[in-house]
Amino acid sequence: MSFSPAAGQPAATTIHTDPQGLSHGDFELPVADGTIAAYHAAPQGKTGLPVVLVVQEIFGVHEHIKDVCRRLAKAGYLAIAPELYQRQGDASQYTDIPKLVADIVSKVPDEQVYGDLDACLAWAAAHGGDTARTGITGFCWGGRITWMYAAHNPAVKAGVAWYGKLSSGHGPLIKQVVLDVAADLHAPVLGLYGGQDASIPLQDVDALKARLAEGNAAARASEVVVYPEAGHAFLADYRPSYREDDARDGWQRMLAWFERYLA
Repeated sequence: MSFSPAAGQPAATTIHTDPQGLSHGDFELPVADGTIAAYHAAPQGKTGLPVVLVVQEIFGVHEHIKDVCRRLAKAGYLAIAPELYQRQGDASQYTDIPKLVADIVSKVPDEQVYGDLDACLAWAAAHGGDTARTGITGFCWGGRITWMYAAHNPAVKAGVAWYGKLSSGHGPLIKQVVLDVAADLHAPVLGLYGGQDASIPLQDVDALKARLAEGNAAARASEVVVYPEAGHAFLADYRPSYREDDARDGWQRMLAWFERYLA
Protein backbone atom coordinates (compact mmCIF):
# COMPACT_ATOMS: atom_id res chain seq x y z
CA MET A 1 0.00 0.00 0.00
CA SER A 2 1.30 3.44 -0.84
CA PHE A 3 -0.12 6.89 -0.57
CA SER A 4 1.23 10.40 -0.65
CA PRO A 5 -1.03 13.35 0.17
CA ALA A 6 1.38 15.62 -1.67
CA ALA A 7 1.46 13.61 -4.89
CA GLY A 8 -0.73 14.12 -7.93
CA GLN A 9 -3.75 16.33 -8.30
CA PRO A 10 -6.05 16.99 -5.34
CA ALA A 11 -9.36 15.19 -5.28
CA ALA A 12 -12.37 17.11 -6.58
CA THR A 13 -13.80 17.18 -3.06
CA THR A 14 -10.75 18.80 -1.45
CA ILE A 15 -11.86 21.63 0.81
CA HIS A 16 -9.96 24.89 1.07
CA THR A 17 -11.09 27.30 3.77
CA ASP A 18 -10.72 30.99 2.95
CA PRO A 19 -8.35 32.52 5.51
CA GLN A 20 -9.96 35.95 5.30
CA GLY A 21 -10.58 37.25 8.81
CA LEU A 22 -8.04 34.87 10.31
CA SER A 23 -4.59 35.19 11.77
CA HIS A 24 -2.81 32.07 10.59
CA GLY A 25 0.47 30.62 9.44
CA ASP A 26 3.49 28.46 10.10
CA PHE A 27 5.68 29.23 13.10
CA GLU A 28 8.47 27.74 15.18
CA LEU A 29 7.10 26.30 18.42
CA PRO A 30 9.47 26.42 21.42
CA VAL A 31 9.77 22.93 22.93
CA ALA A 32 11.97 21.34 25.58
CA ASP A 33 14.88 20.66 23.23
CA GLY A 34 14.64 23.58 20.80
CA THR A 35 11.84 24.30 18.36
CA ILE A 36 9.59 22.35 16.01
CA ALA A 37 7.44 23.51 13.12
CA ALA A 38 3.78 24.19 13.80
CA TYR A 39 0.76 25.88 12.24
CA HIS A 40 -1.86 28.03 13.92
CA ALA A 41 -5.11 29.72 12.97
CA ALA A 42 -7.39 32.00 14.98
CA PRO A 43 -9.96 34.75 14.48
CA GLN A 44 -8.00 37.90 13.71
CA GLY A 45 -7.65 40.38 16.54
CA LYS A 46 -9.37 38.22 19.15
CA THR A 47 -8.01 37.13 22.53
CA GLY A 48 -9.31 34.92 25.31
CA LEU A 49 -10.04 32.23 22.76
CA PRO A 50 -10.69 28.59 23.60
CA VAL A 51 -7.82 26.44 22.36
CA VAL A 52 -8.00 23.30 20.22
CA LEU A 53 -4.90 21.18 19.69
CA VAL A 54 -5.08 19.53 16.25
CA VAL A 55 -3.13 16.28 16.06
CA GLN A 56 -1.92 15.19 12.65
CA GLU A 57 -2.59 12.07 10.66
CA ILE A 58 0.33 9.73 10.03
CA PHE A 59 1.41 12.04 7.17
CA GLY A 60 2.26 15.03 9.36
CA VAL A 61 0.97 18.60 9.18
CA HIS A 62 0.07 18.86 5.52
CA GLU A 63 -2.49 21.15 3.88
CA HIS A 64 -5.54 19.17 5.02
CA ILE A 65 -4.53 19.46 8.68
CA LYS A 66 -3.86 23.17 8.22
CA ASP A 67 -7.30 23.55 6.68
CA VAL A 68 -8.84 21.81 9.69
CA CYS A 69 -7.16 24.49 11.82
CA ARG A 70 -8.67 27.23 9.65
CA ARG A 71 -12.12 25.66 9.89
CA LEU A 72 -11.84 25.60 13.67
CA ALA A 73 -10.64 29.21 13.65
CA LYS A 74 -13.72 30.18 11.66
CA ALA A 75 -15.73 28.61 14.49
CA GLY A 76 -13.97 30.83 17.05
CA TYR A 77 -11.05 28.74 18.27
CA LEU A 78 -7.30 29.16 18.42
CA ALA A 79 -6.19 25.97 16.67
CA ILE A 80 -2.62 24.70 16.75
CA ALA A 81 -1.11 21.78 14.85
CA PRO A 82 2.52 20.89 15.70
CA GLU A 83 4.78 18.60 13.64
CA LEU A 84 4.89 15.89 16.27
CA TYR A 85 7.55 13.70 14.73
CA GLN A 86 9.77 16.27 13.10
CA ARG A 87 12.72 15.04 15.18
CA GLN A 88 12.41 11.59 13.65
CA GLY A 89 12.16 12.75 10.03
CA ASP A 90 10.10 14.40 7.30
CA ALA A 91 6.89 12.46 6.66
CA SER A 92 6.18 14.47 3.50
CA GLN A 93 9.08 12.73 1.77
CA TYR A 94 7.47 9.30 2.01
CA THR A 95 5.02 7.65 -0.38
CA ASP A 96 5.08 4.17 1.17
CA ILE A 97 3.10 3.86 4.40
CA PRO A 98 4.88 0.80 5.89
CA LYS A 99 8.25 2.47 5.29
CA LEU A 100 6.98 5.71 6.85
CA VAL A 101 5.85 3.78 9.92
CA ALA A 102 9.12 1.85 10.15
CA ASP A 103 11.45 4.80 9.58
CA ILE A 104 9.66 7.55 11.51
CA VAL A 105 6.36 6.86 13.26
CA SER A 106 7.50 3.79 15.19
CA LYS A 107 10.31 5.86 16.70
CA VAL A 108 8.03 8.49 18.26
CA PRO A 109 7.41 7.94 22.00
CA ASP A 110 4.18 9.17 23.54
CA GLU A 111 6.20 11.12 26.12
CA GLN A 112 7.69 13.26 23.34
CA VAL A 113 4.23 13.93 21.95
CA TYR A 114 2.82 14.91 25.33
CA GLY A 115 5.67 17.34 25.90
CA ASP A 116 5.13 18.99 22.53
CA LEU A 117 1.40 19.32 23.13
CA ASP A 118 2.13 20.85 26.54
CA ALA A 119 4.38 23.33 24.71
CA CYS A 120 1.50 24.21 22.40
CA LEU A 121 -0.58 25.19 25.42
CA ALA A 122 2.22 27.36 26.77
CA TRP A 123 2.44 29.08 23.37
CA ALA A 124 -1.34 29.48 23.20
CA ALA A 125 -1.45 31.13 26.63
CA ALA A 126 1.00 33.76 25.35
CA HIS A 127 -0.81 34.29 22.03
CA GLY A 128 -4.45 34.97 22.83
CA GLY A 129 -5.56 31.55 24.02
CA ASP A 130 -7.54 30.73 27.15
CA THR A 131 -5.98 27.42 28.16
CA ALA A 132 -8.58 26.96 30.87
CA ARG A 133 -10.73 26.00 27.86
CA THR A 134 -8.55 23.46 26.08
CA GLY A 135 -9.79 20.88 23.62
CA ILE A 136 -7.97 18.35 21.44
CA THR A 137 -8.88 16.60 18.22
CA GLY A 138 -6.89 14.22 16.07
CA PHE A 139 -7.12 11.94 13.08
CA CYS A 140 -5.93 8.33 12.70
CA TRP A 141 -2.52 8.45 14.45
CA GLY A 142 -3.82 11.63 16.08
CA GLY A 143 -7.10 9.98 17.01
CA ARG A 144 -5.24 7.64 19.31
CA ILE A 145 -3.24 10.56 20.73
CA THR A 146 -6.48 12.42 21.48
CA TRP A 147 -7.58 9.73 23.94
CA MET A 148 -4.09 9.36 25.38
CA TYR A 149 -3.60 13.09 25.98
CA ALA A 150 -7.07 13.44 27.49
CA ALA A 151 -5.94 10.85 30.03
CA HIS A 152 -2.53 12.52 30.47
CA ASN A 153 -3.16 16.24 30.93
CA PRO A 154 -5.75 17.60 33.38
CA ALA A 155 -5.83 20.86 31.38
CA VAL A 156 -7.85 19.14 28.66
CA LYS A 157 -11.57 19.81 28.97
CA ALA A 158 -12.83 17.96 25.87
CA GLY A 159 -11.54 15.72 23.11
CA VAL A 160 -12.78 14.50 19.73
CA ALA A 161 -10.99 11.44 18.35
CA TRP A 162 -11.39 10.54 14.68
CA TYR A 163 -10.73 6.85 13.88
CA GLY A 164 -7.57 6.18 15.87
CA LYS A 165 -6.28 2.76 16.94
CA LEU A 166 -7.69 1.52 20.24
CA SER A 167 -5.90 -1.74 21.08
CA SER A 168 -2.48 -0.97 19.61
CA GLY A 169 -0.12 1.81 18.60
CA HIS A 170 2.64 2.15 16.02
CA GLY A 171 5.83 0.44 17.06
CA PRO A 172 7.70 -0.90 20.07
CA LEU A 173 7.90 2.35 22.03
CA ILE A 174 4.18 2.33 22.81
CA LYS A 175 3.68 1.52 26.50
CA GLN A 176 -0.09 1.97 26.72
CA VAL A 177 -3.02 1.83 24.33
CA VAL A 178 -6.36 3.63 24.41
CA LEU A 179 -8.13 0.70 26.07
CA ASP A 180 -5.62 0.95 28.93
CA VAL A 181 -6.51 4.56 29.76
CA ALA A 182 -10.13 4.97 28.60
CA ALA A 183 -11.61 4.48 32.06
CA ASP A 184 -9.44 7.21 33.60
CA LEU A 185 -9.88 10.34 31.51
CA HIS A 186 -9.51 13.96 32.60
CA ALA A 187 -12.09 15.09 30.02
CA PRO A 188 -14.99 13.62 28.05
CA VAL A 189 -14.00 12.40 24.58
CA LEU A 190 -16.22 11.98 21.53
CA GLY A 191 -15.00 9.08 19.40
CA LEU A 192 -15.94 8.93 15.70
CA TYR A 193 -15.39 5.63 13.87
CA GLY A 194 -16.20 3.92 10.61
CA GLY A 195 -18.08 0.65 10.61
CA GLN A 196 -16.10 -0.51 7.56
CA ASP A 197 -12.69 0.48 8.94
CA ALA A 198 -10.57 -2.66 8.66
CA SER A 199 -7.81 -1.09 10.78
CA ILE A 200 -10.09 -0.59 13.82
CA PRO A 201 -12.22 -3.71 14.43
CA LEU A 202 -15.69 -3.11 15.77
CA GLN A 203 -14.88 -5.42 18.68
CA ASP A 204 -12.30 -2.83 19.73
CA VAL A 205 -14.97 -0.12 19.56
CA ASP A 206 -17.27 -2.29 21.68
CA ALA A 207 -14.45 -2.86 24.18
CA LEU A 208 -13.92 0.91 24.31
CA LYS A 209 -17.58 1.50 25.10
CA ALA A 210 -17.38 -1.05 27.92
CA ARG A 211 -14.27 0.57 29.41
CA LEU A 212 -15.89 4.00 29.27
CA ALA A 213 -19.06 2.76 30.96
CA GLU A 214 -16.97 1.33 33.83
CA GLY A 215 -14.77 4.40 34.18
CA ASN A 216 -14.66 7.72 35.98
CA ALA A 217 -17.06 10.62 35.43
CA ALA A 218 -15.25 11.92 32.34
CA ALA A 219 -15.15 8.43 30.84
CA ARG A 220 -18.86 7.91 31.44
CA ALA A 221 -19.60 11.29 29.86
CA SER A 222 -17.71 10.27 26.73
CA GLU A 223 -19.56 9.12 23.62
CA VAL A 224 -18.76 6.86 20.68
CA VAL A 225 -20.39 7.19 17.26
CA VAL A 226 -19.98 4.59 14.52
CA TYR A 227 -20.85 5.46 10.91
CA PRO A 228 -21.91 2.07 9.52
CA GLU A 229 -20.88 2.59 5.89
CA ALA A 230 -17.75 4.66 6.49
CA GLY A 231 -14.22 3.30 6.31
CA HIS A 232 -11.04 4.82 7.65
CA ALA A 233 -10.28 8.54 7.18
CA PHE A 234 -13.80 9.54 6.19
CA LEU A 235 -13.12 13.22 6.99
CA ALA A 236 -10.03 13.32 4.74
CA ASP A 237 -11.51 15.19 1.79
CA TYR A 238 -8.26 14.99 -0.19
CA ARG A 239 -8.42 11.17 -0.24
CA PRO A 240 -10.78 8.63 -1.85
CA SER A 241 -11.87 7.54 1.64
CA TYR A 242 -13.84 10.80 2.09
CA ARG A 243 -17.56 10.42 2.80
CA GLU A 244 -19.20 13.82 2.65
CA ASP A 245 -22.36 13.10 4.65
CA ASP A 246 -20.54 11.31 7.47
CA ALA A 247 -17.78 13.93 7.48
CA ARG A 248 -20.32 16.73 7.73
CA ASP A 249 -22.18 14.99 10.55
CA GLY A 250 -18.97 14.27 12.44
CA TRP A 251 -17.80 17.86 12.08
CA GLN A 252 -21.07 19.22 13.44
CA ARG A 253 -20.91 16.77 16.34
CA MET A 254 -17.37 17.94 17.08
CA LEU A 255 -18.35 21.61 17.09
CA ALA A 256 -21.30 20.86 19.37
CA TRP A 257 -19.02 18.87 21.69
CA PHE A 258 -16.52 21.71 21.96
CA GLU A 259 -19.30 24.26 22.38
CA ARG A 260 -20.66 22.18 25.24
CA TYR A 261 -17.38 21.77 27.12
CA LEU A 262 -15.28 24.77 26.11
CA ALA A 263 -17.87 27.56 26.10
